Amino acid sequence: MEKSESITNLTKGLALFHIKVGKIGKDAKNPFFKSNYASLAHILTETREPLQESGLVLSQFPNGDGLTTMLIHAESGEYISSTYTLQVVKQNDPQAQGSAISYARRYSITSILNLQIDDDDAERATAPARHQAKPDKPWLNSNSDAWAKCVEALKTGYTIDKILLKYNVSKVNQTLLMEAAAA
Repeated sequence: MEKSESITNLTKGLALFHIKVGKIGKDAKNPFFKSNYASLAHILTETREPLQESGLVLSQFPNGDGLTTMLIHAESGEYISSTYTLQVVKQNDPQAQGSAISYARRYSITSILNLQIDDDDAERATAPARHQAKPDKPWLNSNSDAWAKCVEALKTGYTIDKILLKYNVSKVNQTLLMEAAAA
């Protein structure tokens, strides 16, 4: 790992990021291993706003036989970086190299941001109704028609838990809902 001389501002930004990001769900299936995982696209989508709101920038680039991941504090320029050595099974095969880079990107982002990927240690098997998102529940977003109704409901004593029974709501949007209701 490399880092700038000081990482004080970066550390503050990372602490704020962890308040905002929440748990990352597994959105993709690996049919070969019959397992679920958080895809690169999903991780990037779930972290984009919390990173921006925390003043952090994530950058990744191939570097010889590795992939370098940098976390940068946008205002101060402070950074930490680490290089993941790529394990390419078939040399001189662009598809194998691309696959290794995607894999490395996913795990490097997870590591440098210390993300909590939805790993419930079989808790869902013991309480499925409480933890599984129902596919028929719509996602509540700030640009949806239901957003204003939910904000008003919260202002009149409705709880976020009741909203979560009806809608899937990201951690970021839960925070925004609560802030809008408090305003």
